[in-house]
Amino acid sequence: METTVRVPTQLRSLTGGESELKVEGSTVGEVLKAIDTQFPGLGERIFDESGALRRFVNVFLADEDVRFLEGLNTEVQPNQVISIVPAVAGGSF
Repeated sequence: METTVRVPTQLRSLTGGESELKVEGSTVGEVLKAIDTQFPGLGERIFDESGALRRFVNVFLADEDVRFLEGLNTEVQPNQVISIVPAVAGGSF
C-alpha cells in the first residue's frame, strides 16, 4: 500500500527538493524506513541510535501524533498521510 509522506522544508535537501513522497509500508515505521532507503541520510535525521524517533521530531498520521497512538508500530490505512514535523524547540535537523 502506497502512503504519502509530507517532508518539512529542513529535510528537503535530502529528498531532492520533494515535499511529498510516495512510499510503501503497512506501519509508520516501515514507511519511514522506506524513505530512508530511497533517500539515504534521511533516517539519521528522524531516528536516534536505538531506532526510536528523535525527541525533536514529531510524526503525525492523519493529524494524530504517533507517540499517542502505537508509535512506529501504528498501522497505516489507505489514503492516510504521514507528516514529519520538526519540534518548535529542543533541537534541529
